[in-house]
Amino acid sequence: MHVSLWEFQVKAGSEEEFERTYGPQGEWVNFFKKGEGFVGTELLRNVGKKGRYITVDRWKSQAAFEDFQKKKVDEYQAIDKRCKSLTRIELHLGYFIL
Repeated sequence: MHVSLWEFQVKAGSEEEFERTYGPQGEWVNFFKKGEGFVGTELLRNVGKKGRYITVDRWKSQAAFEDFQKKKVDEYQAIDKRCKSLTRIELHLGYFIL
């Protein structure tokens, strides 16, 4: 299984909207569900540092994720652009294999 990890530093006051958008019923998950090979997303909130989150996006393979990104590039970029207003920092931590 392929895992993509992202770290976010959320702007103060935007935490609830961020959690709704990136959480298990959020816009990103609903978008990823359109992709063949999508397994699920987890949203982790850092206990010791307010506003810090990690997302764990699971796909059956890296190829499945990359194929989805290519097919849905415009929609992906549009959602990403809207979500930029919620964060101060967005850092892709990398791709991992389970």
